[in-house]
Amino acid sequence: MVFPIAGGNESKGYDVSNSVRLNDGDNAQLDKTFGSGGDLDKFTVSMWIKISTLASTPDSANYPFIAVNSSPGSNMGFRIRNTDLLQWYHYSAVDGDAGYKMDLRTSMLLRDPSAWYHIVGVYDSANGTEAQRGRMYVNGVEATLTGTPVYPSSGLDGIMGGQIPHSIGGYPTSGGQFDGYITEMHYVDGQALAPTSFGEFDDNGVWIPKKYSGSHGTVGFHLEFKQTGTSANSSGIGADTSGNDNHFAVTNLAATDITEDTCTNNFATMNPLESDRQQGGAATFAEGNLQITTSYVDSNYQRYPQVYSTQAVSSGKWYFEMKITTSDTDSFIGIHSPDNYASDGTTNPYGGYASTGAIYTSRGSVRINDGQTTGHGTTSQNDIVGCALDIDNNKVYFHKNGTYVQSGDPAGNSGGQAIPSGYTYGFTVGNDTASNSGTMQVNFGNPVHTISSGNTDGKYGNFEYAVPSGFYAVCTKRLAEFG
Repeated sequence: MVFPIAGGNESKGYDVSNSVRLNDGDNAQLDKTFGSGGDLDKFTVSMWIKISTLASTPDSANYPFIAVNSSPGSNMGFRIRNTDLLQWYHYSAVDGDAGYKMDLRTSMLLRDPSAWYHIVGVYDSANGTEAQRGRMYVNGVEATLTGTPVYPSSGLDGIMGGQIPHSIGGYPTSGGQFDGYITEMHYVDGQALAPTSFGEFDDNGVWIPKKYSGSHGTVGFHLEFKQTGTSANSSGIGADTSGNDNHFAVTNLAATDITEDTCTNNFATMNPLESDRQQGGAATFAEGNLQITTSYVDSNYQRYPQVYSTQAVSSGKWYFEMKITTSDTDSFIGIHSPDNYASDGTTNPYGGYASTGAIYTSRGSVRINDGQTTGHGTTSQNDIVGCALDIDNNKVYFHKNGTYVQSGDPAGNSGGQAIPSGYTYGFTVGNDTASNSGTMQVNFGNPVHTISSGNTDGKYGNFEYAVPSGFYAVCTKRLAEFG
């Protein structure tokens, strides 16, 4: 399965340029304690998120993407519960009155790692209608709730916007970390706003972002995550661009955690829901599903873990890279048709070794169309292998550290390996042998590792090596050019 491309439609004039990529294994988050409090009875939170790890895996996790904690025991925020539903909550254990003061949970589940979701939470405890004191929206539509919702009592103060710790990507104290991407986060102090303040439906009925033009109030903020500094100031990753200077401090975040992958230009990642579909090996995902560690599990054909991209293509010219980050370098990079996942996996250890795929292996071979060529150079730690896919001319090209095998010239349509026509192709990486493991970082234009030179496809992406002329990063703005 290849998931539909989500969050990639052209906006009506408003483009989001950056997001922050949070990796739960790094304990990465942003933190702020306000010096003065805002309006605790009325406020609005808006953000776009793209999940990487399902909260149901492991099934004990709760992943917050904004959370507030007070002492001795009140907390409030948004999180994905261990059943993958979204919760907008206020819990208090103060004065022996423990329990939820607000508890809204979506009936829909957030389980698509290829999609951007727009989340809006409204708190308005002075509203005379109970069900309007707490409201939650997903992609412009008020969420259908499951269970028995708990709404704030009349006039009940929330704690968001108060003089207490606020965290983005984790809890202010300890516990689960959000694993994924966040952008366009607004906190609007003193206003109960509709999602139409932050988004709109395009001509195809798809919810897209729009520029918020109102006030943020006293303790409000707007985080665009477009800065690269790490300090809590106007140049930092947590810079507030609302004009209030409510900047957030960062923990375990670096410039490489700022990415072009956004709700207006959705980049491909590897798909945790489509790993090891037939091969049965083990693969773990990190860094926004762009760092993959593979290892074999058993013998025969159940030992070559392989993972696939969230986006696939049926026309055009495309480019991506893979960096080998461990000394154990048993890996491959290439393409594979999702049309043949089932048939290929039952007979061949490599999906790319099958009739509709092509891979470059760590042992220096190109396996393609049930055959292989050898002698192209083995790979080592820190090598970067590139793949240029030309569906228009039914060819694929591979390079190691910028030198194409067999003197291939993708821009000039010279050399390269022939591939069958008439197929949709996805992108794949995996484990090349049955005895070792390997860690690799995949780059569709949204790199995890530091890029020493910096190359775009002419407009989008960031690559170590030059993108061949006429080839593109794998992102929805480029995919839109090919329908």
